[in-house]
Amino acid sequence: MTTSTPDTGLTEHTVTVKGEPIFYAEAGQGPPVVMLHGGGPGASGVSNYSRNIAALAQNFRVIVPDMPGYGRSTKKPDHNDTYRYIADMIRGLLDHLGIDTAHLIGNSLGGAASLRLALDTPHRVSKLVLMGPAGIGSTRGLPTAGTLSLLNYYTGSGPSRDKIATFIRTYLVYDGSSVSDELIDLRYQASIDPEVLANPILKRPSKPQTIWRSDLTRDSGLKHLQTPTLVLWGKDDKVNKPAGGPALLTTMPNVELVMTSQTGHWMQWERAELFNQLVTDFLRPSAAWARP
Repeated sequence: MTTSTPDTGLTEHTVTVKGEPIFYAEAGQGPPVVMLHGGGPGASGVSNYSRNIAALAQNFRVIVPDMPGYGRSTKKPDHNDTYRYIADMIRGLLDHLGIDTAHLIGNSLGGAASLRLALDTPHRVSKLVLMGPAGIGSTRGLPTAGTLSLLNYYTGSGPSRDKIATFIRTYLVYDGSSVSDELIDLRYQASIDPEVLANPILKRPSKPQTIWRSDLTRDSGLKHLQTPTLVLWGKDDKVNKPAGGPALLTTMPNVELVMTSQTGHWMQWERAELFNQLVTDFLRPSAAWARP
């Protein structure tokens, strides 16, 4: 199924991948760029990248899926290995679209899934952009307050508008007053979709092996992954620890790291102009970012 939204330049599609519906929006022409959103309650691709799609579509074919468990895509999660499950479904989407190789941009959960896809099939990924990715040192030390807020959203008293407002305004951004009530309302309504309520994709893991798999820095392939990678991290990130940025810089062989002050977990939203310029420059075919 395909629809168009002329006011935004986006076309909307729902396709079947591995027997399940995957929704994606698309804009622009050029080298394909797939943008994977974060895993907070009520998240979706277009909402997470609302300040970036048009800018990137000036130079690239921008493909913005709702990841499995979110938005208008399938609500059947795999809790045994969430990152690999999402990576497999996004690879299936690329297969469906006839795309052999694409750039991947991933925020938080989407960053972990992008990295997992590159680790499993590096020949499918041209360049990586990771913003505060999940799964970096996640088994070391206690979870952050932001991570606990996310994982506890569907537990206890259950989801509420107050809980999601606290999560977004306190943990996702540096300046909570910059988030409108309209955005909170949209995220809350999406978070209480009956299919999501029945089995949310992100919840407290119950199996030790699941926790172990969530730490991608334990994958020995990370130090051999040659994919050019731009890591972006807000110094005030309260969801995924900013120490993950230097950790990736010292572990991966072909990484550039940019960390910004007064920026939380949503760098692509809070620092949109800077993000758009950095990503465009990095993904240009002529960009020489590889280390000597």
